[in-house]
Amino acid sequence: MKMKMKKLQFPMFQVLAMVLGLAFSAGPARAVTAVEVPVVQIRAKAVPTGFELDGVVQPVQQSTLSAQASGRVAALLVKAGDRVRTGQLLATIDDRETQTGVQRSQAQVAQAEAELRNARANAERSRELQAMGFVSKAALDTANTQLNAAQAGRDQAAAGSRQSALAQGFTRVTAPYDGWVLQTLSEAGDLAMPGTPLLTLYAPLPLRAVVQVPATLGGIARSASRVEIQGPAGKAGPQWLVPVARSVLPSADPVSQTVEWRLELPTAGAEGLVPGQQVRVRFVGGASERMVVPASAVVRRGELTAVYVVAGQGFALRAVRLGPDHGAAGVEVLAGLTAGDSVALDPVRAGLSGARPQTAAR
Repeated sequence: MKMKMKKLQFPMFQVLAMVLGLAFSAGPARAVTAVEVPVVQIRAKAVPTGFELDGVVQPVQQSTLSAQASGRVAALLVKAGDRVRTGQLLATIDDRETQTGVQRSQAQVAQAEAELRNARANAERSRELQAMGFVSKAALDTANTQLNAAQAGRDQAAAGSRQSALAQGFTRVTAPYDGWVLQTLSEAGDLAMPGTPLLTLYAPLPLRAVVQVPATLGGIARSASRVEIQGPAGKAGPQWLVPVARSVLPSADPVSQTVEWRLELPTAGAEGLVPGQQVRVRFVGGASERMVVPASAVVRRGELTAVYVVAGQGFALRAVRLGPDHGAAGVEVLAGLTAGDSVALDPVRAGLSGARPQTAAR
């Protein structure tokens, strides 16, 4: 028993080292540097008023390429999402029938040219014999008539040859312009007839926003001082694009009672948009005073929309109810803030422990 107790005892110098190590490791804690967050004071601003609607981006130039010849689709050389160039071969149709037509027309041209040569030689002989008095004037007229008929037959055969060559070209479907393949509507082996759609092609630019305006708001929309389309979001938030051209269809949809507006987008701001994308269209009618907050100050946690408001030397998270987005002017605040409140521009840093307003630190 005594031997076991001796094994559990530590030498005195080891105990002293452990005590000194704990003493040095428990030194004074470092002072935490306060996080300074820039703030802005909320006040009413003059923002444009009007109404907003949802629109859809569409390509201005979009084509459905269809077959112009009968036959089975021999090959479909592109798929949805492929980029194509002008004149690029997209699909081929079985051309054995059209090749037979080309060969037949070529034979008809050769026959017509042979008959023309014979008629021309006969007319020349008849002219010489009539000059020497061996044939009558009627025989010469007959030879000239046969020559004219042979020339007409040659022209008719040449026209048939060009028509056969054109029909042969219809078996090769090519791209009419530079663009993208939106979708393919046929596959290799399908039976194609004139008018059968093969694929849909569109040009990436220019684009337009199509919006259905209710008939009850038609007068307000036409009297709007400015129409804007929400473009791709940049570093400063969403940007609003002004259409370079617009057209309004002259009739309303009998079911939805809406009028279609087509707003062509500027090329400079529409690079990030794609066909089928939903955008917001704003009809600006005037200006009014609204309480707005910068979009960067809004924090969203689940379904909670809030901002960090200056409270003493720190921040307090306060829920707000937001209205429409006015672009660079900010987001309209419907409830939760009053004029004179100061909110943090960086909600991530404002949520850190020890964060305080930058203006108070100064």
